[in-house]
Amino acid sequence: MSRVAKNPIVLPQGVAVDLNGGRISVKGPLGALDMPANPAVTIEQQADSLLCKPVPGAARGDALSGTLRAVVANMVTGVSKGFERRLTLVGVGYRAQAQGDTLSLNLGFSHPVAYRLPAGVTAETPTQTEIVLKSVDRQLVGQVAAEVRAYRKPEPYKGKGVRHVNEVVVIKETKKKK
Repeated sequence: MSRVAKNPIVLPQGVAVDLNGGRISVKGPLGALDMPANPAVTIEQQADSLLCKPVPGAARGDALSGTLRAVVANMVTGVSKGFERRLTLVGVGYRAQAQGDTLSLNLGFSHPVAYRLPAGVTAETPTQTEIVLKSVDRQLVGQVAAEVRAYRKPEPYKGKGVRHVNEVVVIKETKKKK
């Protein structure tokens, strides 16, 4: 059995889990998430915790039990606390502005980039060079952050571009004339 799957998922106050019909539904103060359950893994609910166990004889049940435990734990954390990703814009004239469900980015192109946020993700711009993405779904907020970053990745000579807050960009040395 996976070492990750051996740890129980503790359910905080206000979080309810429904395990029926081959689906896992988690509801909490910030929202609700659901996903299909894997038939190679069983989830047992005990008082205020969940345990993921592989089905005996199922192929890949051991590996999937740890994966499913991690995904369900992220769902529980998402509906109780939420997830956020912070991005910064580095470069002269690089600006961001959140307008409803659209993120308007000026990244040095001849036109502004308008990124439409998917349902369930909100964006804030505390300053013109900072973006805060929030969601209850960890995978979705990470995917949106990656898509926004892909518009202008940090370049290796000056470091200009969109980067995560704690991202380290290694600056290359320019070529020297002989």
